[in-house]
Parts: sequence; structure tokens; C-alpha cells
Amino acid sequence: MKILVTGAAGFIGANFVYYELGKHDDEIVGLDALTYAGNLETLEVALQNPRFKFVKADITDRTAMDALFAEEKFDVVVNFAAESHVDRSIENPEIFLMTNIIGTQVLMDAAKKYAVGRFHQVSTDEVYGDLPLNRPDLLFTEETPIKTSSPYSSSKASADLLVGAYARTYGFPATISRCSNNYGPYQFPEKLIPLMIANCLANKQLPVYGEGLNVRDWLYVEDHCKAIDLIIRKGKVGEVYNIGGHNEMTNIDIVKLILNALDKPESLITYVTDRKGHDLRYAIDPTKVGKELGWAPETMFADGIKITIEWYLNNRDWWGKIVSGEYTQYYDKMYANR
Repeated sequence: MKILVTGAAGFIGANFVYYELGKHDDEIVGLDALTYAGNLETLEVALQNPRFKFVKADITDRTAMDALFAEEKFDVVVNFAAESHVDRSIENPEIFLMTNIIGTQVLMDAAKKYAVGRFHQVSTDEVYGDLPLNRPDLLFTEETPIKTSSPYSSSKASADLLVGAYARTYGFPATISRCSNNYGPYQFPEKLIPLMIANCLANKQLPVYGEGLNVRDWLYVEDHCKAIDLIIRKGKVGEVYNIGGHNEMTNIDIVKLILNALDKPESLITYVTDRKGHDLRYAIDPTKVGKELGWAPETMFADGIKITIEWYLNNRDWWGKIVSGEYTQYYDKMYANR
């Protein structure tokens, strides 16, 4: 089987590439526009594998996508490519609408034209809005109404609706998954966990929104990859699957856990003005994917955060280049003379 993985140089996309290369004998084509959060150096090991090929292109480029699909004849497309940082979406919504909505449409048009067997859209629990902090019994299910809070989540919800419309109108062979907050190796250090680790190690202040009481359901990235792998191979066309970690934590508890693990003082914490429209709590019910496909999260947060902190300790060169901006030079080094 030949699989196109878009957003392959990003956090979850890269982890999915490595999971697939290790689990199956399929050919993988990784595609990424290498914008600010796409780091080709993340795929350095994958690039040595004869079953992996990298293509630099933008999913909104219809001509490029048509040519790529015509040449490669993909069996499966897994679309991770997205602008995903809420704060950035508040400052500049337009790029989120272009990449997350138009880009998805361009990919689906190419997949439909060249008869791709399965198109999987990777979405987020943020399309459901949020849950009250005082109702721990409430969880997001696949039937929870969409109620977005930010330009980012609105763009992802729009893409989901478009995927569903293609499935119904054209009989397009699509599936959608909505995941909770991922964490693990290769996460871009503007997100909560890697940002706090990097700042701790540099003895810099740790910015925490509001009082840090917002709750997120944390999912170890490899568990997420396993779920997507099951969905593209065994999931029912036209269905939505929620993927959650059963690991709810407040932001401030995560920050204090990281400080403790790295033996740093809590005086490094700085409380900053809360984000506009900040969602209170996310929590996913993954019963459906468990019953239908036999998936369950395997990594408890206490174990996953230890693995993650250790990875960042052992890979300072990787995230250090990102913090300094040097990572953007890797593509030129790899391809300038090709």
C-alpha cells in the first residue's frame, strides 16, 4: 500500500510516519510545506528508509497536488497538515482558513479524481467547544454538537463538515478522527509541555494563562498513531472516531509536575492574562473506537510525561535549533545541491 502523510514534518505527522514504517511494509510519501512548525530534521531517520520519500509542497497548491496524485497513485491519504496553534489563529485567522479548509478540499478533489481508497482527516476535540469544570461526568462523544471557540477550531470544524459532505454527496471514502491534546517527542516548543520543559532548562519564566485551572485530556502521541492506523485499515467509511487518553490534568498541575521532575523552583511560574475565549475543559469519550476497532490508550500520563521529559533532555540539539531558528536551514542543506 502507498500512503500519503501530509504535515509529515510536524509533530503528530512525523510520529505517524515512524509508527507506520516500523509497523508495516507500506510505502510512505511524506508531504509538508515546511512552514514555521514543519521541521524536516525531524524526519532525518525516516529519510534513510527506502520506503519513505519526502515532498515539499503546499496542500493548497492545486496544480502541485494534482501532479503528485497522478504520479504516485496513493491508496490512502492521512491529512495531518494544519495550522494548529490557537493563539496564532486569534492573531491571523486567514492562514488557518486557507490551510485547514481550502487545503483539505484540494486534497479531497485530488483523492477523488485519482480514486484514492481511503481519505482520513485528522481533527481535534476543540471542534466541540468546551465542558464545565464542575461536571466531570460530561465527556465529548461523536454525537456532541459542534460549538467552536477560536478561529483555529472553527477552521477544523469547517473542514470536518466538508469531509462529511464529500462522503455523502460523492460517496467519498473518508473517515474523521478527533483527538484530545497530544504530547510526546518532536512537539514544536510553542505548545504547553515542550515550552515548559525548554523554559525550565533555560531557567526562564514559565507563562501560565489565568490561574492555570483549564483542564485538558492528554493523549500520548504513539497511542494516537495506533488509533489512526486502525481507523485507516479497519474503520467504517463515513464515520467519526473520538480518540482520547483518559488523562485529565489542569495546566498548572502539569507545569508543577515538570518543575518537580527537573528540580526547578515554582518561583519560575508567571501568571499571564488569559487567552481570549479560552476553553475550560476538554474530555473525550473514546468508547466507539474501543468497541469497533479494539483501541484503548496504553500510556498513562505519569509514564508518558517521564518519557517525554527524558526525550527533550536527550535531544536538546533538535529543539535548541528551533528556539534559535536554525532548524529552517536543514532543508537547504539537504536539497540545495539536488
